[in-house]
Amino acid sequence: MNMRVLVLTSSTGGGHDMRARSFKAWAECHADFPVETRIHQTLESTHPLYRFGVALYNGIQKYQPRLHHLYFGYLEVAAMFKNASRILSANRFGEVLAEFRPSVILSVHGSLNHGFFDLAKQTLGADAVRCGTYCGELHDGYGFSKHWVNPQADFFVAATEQVRQGAIRRGVPSDRAFCGGFLLSPDFYTPEMDAASRAKFLYEATGLDPARFTILLSTGAVGANNHLSFLKALAKSGLSCQAVALCGKNDVAREKISAWAQKQSAIKVAALPTFQKMSNLMQSVSAIVARPGTGTTSEAIVRGCPILFNGLGGVMPQECITLQFALEKNWNTVLRRPENLPQIIRPWIDAPCTLKAAQAHMRQLQTQGHPSEVVRVILGQNRR
Repeated sequence: MNMRVLVLTSSTGGGHDMRARSFKAWAECHADFPVETRIHQTLESTHPLYRFGVALYNGIQKYQPRLHHLYFGYLEVAAMFKNASRILSANRFGEVLAEFRPSVILSVHGSLNHGFFDLAKQTLGADAVRCGTYCGELHDGYGFSKHWVNPQADFFVAATEQVRQGAIRRGVPSDRAFCGGFLLSPDFYTPEMDAASRAKFLYEATGLDPARFTILLSTGAVGANNHLSFLKALAKSGLSCQAVALCGKNDVAREKISAWAQKQSAIKVAALPTFQKMSNLMQSVSAIVARPGTGTTSEAIVRGCPILFNGLGGVMPQECITLQFALEKNWNTVLRRPENLPQIIRPWIDAPCTLKAAQAHMRQLQTQGHPSEVVRVILGQNRR
């Protein structure tokens, strides 16, 4: 019989779901024995109030990121999911447990590490299921939710040693706390493409000139972006560059960008919908502009793609810890105004050797660990 793993996630932003999919890919293809993995959108499927909370989170991120400090503070105090008895419509989660009967429950979301673990132990038996957390945050400090850490959980796997030490300070026994590195799609751990392959990929995927400096304007899962503001600043600067504007499911934004690009000739733009081959794309562009989320930041580090953090509209608490991590690694590139973008990339365009130095610096931000090690810890194959 296959080992069954239930992965608890929620679509507040895109990083949690990305890590859930990444674990599924690694566990089902790289474990030493058969593993069946089910990804469960826990908040959305348990109660309408939680589903509303997810939508509110994403709305704040999309339109007014700085307001998220109020929402974050409320969630820290409210502790809505701290105890099993406080979870609304808990029977719906119980039905999932009874039907799937997992032997391991993995949470990749900061709100799902307490009450839902208790419900699983009560439903399946305390000794019948291992419950634990993979935390993709990059640093401890303001913005790191206290709800990530459950000292009673069977394991806690951190992306960085700073977060592992933070979990230990909050009560996780050291023999149950691990540093596993970044949990990303297997695509990000394949050998890097050579120059010819990168050029071919960029041209075929975007139609852009592989010889020109190319900036990638990224977007989150909810389609939040400031692409037009950055594109106008680049066009005004007169820099010799081009841009890939990822718009996700935001068709309105993609149409606006395409219409703007056709009316001007200062900068060539490829406006694309949801894009699957992000590992290849990050290798093929010169740099990326993205919100300071842990997912995109981790991907950029692994692929050595210099990341410029989009701080327009303010920075959310969860993004503050990404910036703190980057600052300690001597990578402080926050765009507070659209005009900051051409100012930062101008030296990279004028002196390509400085761009290569920036790419090398990004790779030095890599933390220890590998997804295969994360899988072994979570499945109980690597206990201290």
